[in-house]
Amino acid sequence: MSGVILVLSGPSGCGKSSLTNEVLAKNDDIYFSISTTTREIREGEQEGVNYHYISKEQFQKEIEEGMFLEWAEVHGNYYGTSIRPIEQALQEGKLVIFDIDVQGHEIVKKRYASIMTSLFITTPDEEVLKTRLVNRATDSLEVIEKRLINAKSEMARICEYDFLLINNDFAETLEKFEAVLKVARLKQSCQDREQFCTGW
Repeated sequence: MSGVILVLSGPSGCGKSSLTNEVLAKNDDIYFSISTTTREIREGEQEGVNYHYISKEQFQKEIEEGMFLEWAEVHGNYYGTSIRPIEQALQEGKLVIFDIDVQGHEIVKKRYASIMTSLFITTPDEEVLKTRLVNRATDSLEVIEKRLINAKSEMARICEYDFLLINNDFAETLEKFEAVLKVARLKQSCQDREQFCTGW
């Protein structure tokens, strides 16, 4: 059987990265799609671990060459997903996790709907999200306000996702997240099912 895809979306600061890091540490058959971005590298981040960091000129060149599965401009910077490593991981039968925004989710769904499961993660309310963003201390207050505005527009599209997790208690949310991973692995394309039936 080929691999499957899990798309994660949700406001910055809702806990997507922390949840993903937990499952990556325990599973070697998961490929986390590392996005390419034009934003500045933050303290503590590493090239090829958090993001692939390139210039806006290089990013625009690769857009023209059709090298991205999806891309978007967010808060003045470009973010995108390179196609090659995704296809390789799927051929190896891995579960591919995307951490992308609602625009990216729509694009991935158009290409991989038959093997894709989607999950939206958020906080109990806006105030909790704002507190987490402030405590994270990685963005200016101006950027935080932009992130909160963006979060409201993303929340309006949660019904487009298969699952919704409200990250109020991390341990409980992690348990539910792992359950969604198991469900995602059970999803197979029609082509895979047809091949199975023929072989059976």
